[in-house]
Amino acid sequence: MSDTPELKPTARDWIKLAARRLVAERGVDGVTTREIIKAAGQKNQGSLNYYFGTKEELIREIVVDGAKLIDERRNTALDDLYAKGGPQSVEDITDILIFPAVRISRGGQYQEDSYSRFVTQVQDYHPALFADALANKWNSGYQRCLTELRKMLPDIPPVVLNQRFTFVGAYLGSVLSKRERVLTDQSRPTKLWASDGTLHHFSQTMAAILTAPYLAEVFDEEEFDLGERKATAAPEKPRT
Repeated sequence: MSDTPELKPTARDWIKLAARRLVAERGVDGVTTREIIKAAGQKNQGSLNYYFGTKEELIREIVVDGAKLIDERRNTALDDLYAKGGPQSVEDITDILIFPAVRISRGGQYQEDSYSRFVTQVQDYHPALFADALANKWNSGYQRCLTELRKMLPDIPPVVLNQRFTFVGAYLGSVLSKRERVLTDQSRPTKLWASDGTLHHFSQTMAAILTAPYLAEVFDEEEFDLGERKATAAPEKPRT
Protein backbone atom coordinates (compact mmCIF):
# COMPACT_ATOMS: atom_id res chain seq x y z
CA MET A 1 0.00 0.00 0.00
CA SER A 2 2.09 2.87 -1.30
CA ASP A 3 2.48 5.59 -3.93
CA THR A 4 5.94 4.17 -4.72
CA PRO A 5 6.54 1.65 -7.55
CA GLU A 6 5.22 -1.82 -6.84
CA LEU A 7 7.72 -4.43 -5.65
CA LYS A 8 7.31 -8.18 -5.59
CA PRO A 9 5.17 -9.04 -2.52
CA THR A 10 6.90 -10.83 0.34
CA ALA A 11 5.35 -13.37 2.72
CA ARG A 12 4.85 -10.47 5.13
CA ASP A 13 2.95 -8.53 2.47
CA TRP A 14 0.72 -11.50 1.66
CA ILE A 15 -0.19 -11.91 5.34
CA LYS A 16 -1.11 -8.23 5.63
CA LEU A 17 -3.17 -8.34 2.44
CA ALA A 18 -5.04 -11.46 3.58
CA ALA A 19 -5.72 -9.99 7.02
CA ARG A 20 -6.91 -6.69 5.58
CA ARG A 21 -9.36 -8.37 3.23
CA LEU A 22 -10.71 -10.78 5.83
CA VAL A 23 -11.16 -8.09 8.50
CA ALA A 24 -12.82 -5.80 5.94
CA GLU A 25 -15.46 -8.47 5.34
CA ARG A 26 -15.84 -10.06 8.78
CA GLY A 27 -14.37 -7.74 11.38
CA VAL A 28 -11.41 -8.24 13.71
CA ASP A 29 -13.21 -10.72 15.94
CA GLY A 30 -14.56 -12.72 13.01
CA VAL A 31 -11.13 -13.75 11.75
CA THR A 32 -8.65 -16.20 13.29
CA THR A 33 -4.90 -16.32 12.90
CA ARG A 34 -5.21 -19.69 11.19
CA GLU A 35 -7.64 -18.25 8.62
CA ILE A 36 -5.29 -15.37 7.86
CA ILE A 37 -2.35 -17.72 7.31
CA LYS A 38 -4.41 -19.96 5.04
CA ALA A 39 -5.72 -17.03 2.98
CA ALA A 40 -2.16 -15.71 2.65
CA GLY A 41 -1.03 -19.02 1.15
CA GLN A 42 1.50 -19.63 3.92
CA LYS A 43 2.25 -23.19 5.04
CA ASN A 44 3.92 -22.29 8.33
CA GLN A 45 1.21 -21.68 10.94
CA GLY A 46 3.68 -19.69 13.02
CA SER A 47 4.48 -17.18 10.29
CA LEU A 48 2.09 -14.51 11.58
CA ASN A 49 3.68 -14.64 15.02
CA TYR A 50 7.13 -14.64 13.44
CA TYR A 51 6.52 -11.48 11.42
CA PHE A 52 4.12 -9.55 13.68
CA GLY A 53 4.07 -11.11 17.14
CA THR A 54 0.28 -11.06 17.58
CA LYS A 55 -2.85 -10.52 15.53
CA GLU A 56 -3.31 -7.16 17.27
CA GLU A 57 0.15 -6.01 16.19
CA LEU A 58 -0.67 -7.09 12.64
CA ILE A 59 -3.87 -5.02 12.75
CA ARG A 60 -1.98 -2.00 14.07
CA GLU A 61 0.56 -2.20 11.27
CA ILE A 62 -2.13 -2.40 8.59
CA VAL A 63 -3.91 0.62 10.11
CA VAL A 64 -0.67 2.60 9.99
CA ASP A 65 0.14 1.52 6.42
CA GLY A 66 -2.95 3.28 5.09
CA ALA A 67 -3.16 6.06 7.66
CA LYS A 68 0.40 7.17 6.96
CA LEU A 69 -0.20 7.36 3.21
CA ILE A 70 -3.50 9.23 3.61
CA ASP A 71 -1.96 11.63 6.13
CA GLU A 72 0.95 12.42 3.82
CA ARG A 73 -1.46 13.06 0.95
CA ARG A 74 -3.70 15.32 3.05
CA ASN A 75 -0.80 17.38 4.34
CA THR A 76 0.59 17.77 0.82
CA ALA A 77 -2.83 18.83 -0.48
CA LEU A 78 -3.21 21.37 2.34
CA ASP A 79 0.27 22.77 1.74
CA ASP A 80 -0.52 23.14 -1.96
CA LEU A 81 -3.82 24.84 -1.13
CA TYR A 82 -2.16 27.33 1.23
CA ALA A 83 0.52 28.04 -1.39
CA LYS A 84 -2.29 29.12 -3.73
CA GLY A 85 -3.81 31.48 -1.17
CA GLY A 86 -5.73 29.13 1.09
CA PRO A 87 -9.24 27.66 0.96
CA GLN A 88 -11.97 29.68 -0.70
CA SER A 89 -14.83 27.43 0.41
CA VAL A 90 -15.66 24.66 2.85
CA GLU A 91 -15.63 22.29 -0.12
CA ASP A 92 -11.94 22.98 -0.62
CA ILE A 93 -11.39 21.32 2.76
CA THR A 94 -13.94 18.52 2.42
CA ASP A 95 -12.27 17.61 -0.88
CA ILE A 96 -9.06 17.10 1.10
CA LEU A 97 -10.86 14.90 3.60
CA ILE A 98 -12.10 12.69 0.76
CA PHE A 99 -9.73 12.47 -2.20
CA PRO A 100 -6.52 11.50 -0.34
CA ALA A 101 -8.40 8.55 1.16
CA VAL A 102 -9.23 6.87 -2.16
CA ARG A 103 -7.11 4.93 -4.67
CA ILE A 104 -4.61 3.79 -2.08
CA SER A 105 -4.19 0.14 -3.09
CA ARG A 106 -1.81 -1.35 -5.62
CA GLY A 107 -3.23 -2.85 -8.76
CA GLY A 108 -6.84 -3.27 -9.76
CA GLN A 109 -8.81 -1.22 -12.24
CA TYR A 110 -9.81 1.37 -9.64
CA GLN A 111 -6.84 1.05 -7.27
CA GLU A 112 -9.16 0.01 -4.47
CA ASP A 113 -9.07 -3.15 -2.41
CA SER A 114 -10.16 -3.26 1.22
CA TYR A 115 -8.54 -0.55 3.36
CA SER A 116 -11.61 1.70 3.79
CA ARG A 117 -13.74 -1.19 4.98
CA PHE A 118 -10.91 -2.58 7.10
CA VAL A 119 -10.25 0.66 8.93
CA THR A 120 -13.97 1.28 9.46
CA GLN A 121 -14.30 -2.15 11.08
CA VAL A 122 -11.34 -1.51 13.37
CA GLN A 123 -12.40 2.00 14.36
CA ASP A 124 -16.03 1.12 14.98
CA TYR A 125 -15.50 -2.07 17.00
CA HIS A 126 -11.97 -1.67 18.41
CA PRO A 127 -11.57 2.11 18.87
CA ALA A 128 -8.82 1.77 21.50
CA LEU A 129 -6.75 -0.40 19.16
CA PHE A 130 -7.31 2.09 16.34
CA ALA A 131 -6.31 5.08 18.49
CA ASP A 132 -3.25 3.23 19.77
CA ALA A 133 -2.18 2.49 16.19
CA LEU A 134 -2.47 6.14 15.15
CA ALA A 135 -0.62 7.24 18.31
CA ASN A 136 -1.62 10.87 17.60
CA LYS A 137 0.89 10.75 14.76
CA TRP A 138 -0.83 9.76 11.54
CA ASN A 139 -3.89 12.01 11.62
CA SER A 140 -2.26 15.45 11.50
CA GLY A 141 -3.72 16.19 8.07
CA TYR A 142 -7.22 15.40 9.31
CA GLN A 143 -6.69 17.63 12.34
CA ARG A 144 -5.42 20.46 10.14
CA CYS A 145 -8.61 20.16 8.09
CA LEU A 146 -10.74 20.45 11.23
CA THR A 147 -8.74 23.45 12.41
CA GLU A 148 -9.31 25.18 9.08
CA LEU A 149 -13.03 24.39 9.20
CA ARG A 150 -13.28 25.94 12.66
CA LYS A 151 -11.74 29.14 11.26
CA MET A 152 -14.15 29.13 8.33
CA LEU A 153 -17.27 28.53 10.43
CA PRO A 154 -16.88 30.91 13.40
CA ASP A 155 -20.63 31.49 13.79
CA ILE A 156 -21.35 27.86 14.64
CA PRO A 157 -20.89 27.13 18.38
CA PRO A 158 -17.88 24.87 19.00
CA VAL A 159 -19.95 22.09 20.54
CA VAL A 160 -22.28 22.04 17.52
CA LEU A 161 -19.32 21.93 15.18
CA ASN A 162 -17.77 19.09 17.19
CA GLN A 163 -20.99 17.12 16.75
CA ARG A 164 -20.91 17.79 13.03
CA PHE A 165 -17.30 16.62 12.86
CA THR A 166 -18.48 13.35 14.42
CA PHE A 167 -21.23 13.07 11.80
CA VAL A 168 -18.75 13.84 9.01
CA GLY A 169 -16.31 11.21 10.26
CA ALA A 170 -19.00 8.54 10.23
CA TYR A 171 -20.25 9.73 6.85
CA LEU A 172 -16.76 9.65 5.36
CA GLY A 173 -16.07 6.11 6.53
CA SER A 174 -19.42 4.67 5.51
CA VAL A 175 -19.54 6.20 2.02
CA LEU A 176 -15.94 5.32 1.16
CA SER A 177 -16.56 1.78 2.42
CA LYS A 178 -19.65 1.51 0.21
CA ARG A 179 -17.68 2.85 -2.76
CA GLU A 180 -14.85 0.42 -2.19
CA ARG A 181 -17.19 -2.54 -1.88
CA VAL A 182 -18.87 -1.75 -5.19
CA LEU A 183 -15.61 -1.09 -7.04
CA THR A 184 -14.12 -4.40 -5.92
CA ASP A 185 -17.22 -6.43 -6.84
CA GLN A 186 -16.92 -7.28 -10.53
CA SER A 187 -20.55 -8.40 -10.69
CA ARG A 188 -21.93 -4.92 -9.93
CA PRO A 189 -22.08 -1.76 -12.07
CA THR A 190 -19.34 0.71 -11.12
CA LYS A 191 -19.87 3.81 -13.27
CA LEU A 192 -21.38 5.91 -10.47
CA TRP A 193 -18.73 5.12 -7.87
CA ALA A 194 -15.75 5.24 -10.24
CA SER A 195 -16.45 8.86 -11.17
CA ASP A 196 -14.57 11.78 -9.62
CA GLY A 197 -17.79 13.70 -10.12
CA THR A 198 -19.44 11.43 -7.57
CA LEU A 199 -16.67 12.18 -5.08
CA HIS A 200 -17.07 15.93 -5.69
CA HIS A 201 -20.82 15.59 -5.09
CA PHE A 202 -20.03 13.67 -1.91
CA SER A 203 -17.82 16.59 -0.88
CA GLN A 204 -20.69 19.03 -1.52
CA THR A 205 -23.02 17.04 0.73
CA MET A 206 -20.36 16.86 3.44
CA ALA A 207 -19.97 20.63 3.26
CA ALA A 208 -23.75 20.94 3.56
CA ILE A 209 -23.67 19.00 6.83
CA LEU A 210 -21.02 21.33 8.20
CA THR A 211 -22.64 24.58 7.08
CA ALA A 212 -26.31 23.79 7.79
CA PRO A 213 -28.14 26.50 9.77
CA TYR A 214 -27.82 26.13 13.53
CA LEU A 215 -31.20 25.95 15.28
CA ALA A 216 -30.60 26.45 19.00
CA GLU A 217 -34.13 25.44 19.98
CA VAL A 218 -33.61 21.81 18.97
CA PHE A 219 -30.91 21.31 21.62
CA ASP A 220 -31.28 20.72 25.33
CA GLU A 221 -28.88 23.17 26.97
CA GLU A 222 -27.82 20.81 29.80
CA GLU A 223 -27.15 17.99 27.35
CA PHE A 224 -25.37 20.49 25.16
CA ASP A 225 -23.05 21.59 27.98
CA LEU A 226 -22.33 17.99 28.98
CA GLY A 227 -21.48 17.17 25.38
CA GLU A 228 -19.05 20.07 25.20
CA ARG A 229 -17.33 19.03 28.44
CA LYS A 230 -16.97 15.48 27.16
CA ALA A 231 -15.62 16.69 23.83
CA THR A 232 -13.06 18.84 25.63
CA ALA A 233 -12.00 16.08 28.00
CA ALA A 234 -11.78 13.24 25.50
CA PRO A 235 -12.07 14.24 21.85
CA GLU A 236 -13.04 11.48 19.49
CA LYS A 237 -10.30 10.16 17.24
CA PRO A 238 -11.03 11.16 13.65
CA ARG A 239 -11.42 8.70 10.84
CA THR A 240 -8.68 8.39 8.42
